[in-house]
Amino acid sequence: MRSTIACLVLATLFPLTVLAQVKARLPQGPMTPAWDKGIQPISRESYWNAVECGKQGGQRPLCVFYDADLCKNDDYTLALFTPYKQVAYEVWQAVRAKQEPPTPSYGDAQRTRITLGVTPAAGAKNPLTAVAIKRGAQVVKPATQSFDGGGGRFIFDFAAFAPTSPIIIEMTGKARTVSCTVDPSILSKFR
Repeated sequence: MRSTIACLVLATLFPLTVLAQVKARLPQGPMTPAWDKGIQPISRESYWNAVECGKQGGQRPLCVFYDADLCKNDDYTLALFTPYKQVAYEVWQAVRAKQEPPTPSYGDAQRTRITLGVTPAAGAKNPLTAVAIKRGAQVVKPATQSFDGGGGRFIFDFAAFAPTSPIIIEMTGKARTVSCTVDPSILSKFR
C-alpha cells in the first residue's frame, strides 16, 4: 500500500514525458518543377526553379506547400520557410491574383535561412518548450528561437536539413515530446 501511494506521489510530482513518434510524409501528387537537391542557399538554378514553381498558380501547388501535413500529429503543425519558398511564394501570390509574375529579390533570398514554424494543432494542450533536430548522435539546436502562443519559430542553418542521412525533428512540449523522422528521400524533395 505504501509503495503504491509513493508511486502515485512521485508520478504526480514528476510526470513521465510520453513520446509520440511520427514519420514525415509529403503530399500525394507530382511536384513540378522537379527538385531533388533538398533545401539549400539560393542559387541561380534554385531561384529560377522557384520562379517556375510559383508560376503554376492554383489553390495550393505542391512545390510551394509541400510541408502541409509533413509530420502530422495531434499536438503541432509544421511549416518551413526557405529561400526557395520565399521566391516561389511571392511569384505564386502574384499569379494567383492574376498579376504579372514579379522578379523576387535574389539578395533577400540569399540572406534567408531555414525557419521551422511550429503551431499548436487545434485543441492541443501541449505548449511547446523546445525544438531540436537529431542526426544520429548529434543534436542540432536552432541558431535562434522565439516562442509564441504554445508554438514558435526556430531558425536553422542549411546543414541541419541536408539530405545526407535521416533526421528527427524533436518537438518537446510540457506534456509530451513528439518526434518526427524524416528520411533522406523526403529531405531531398524539400525546397
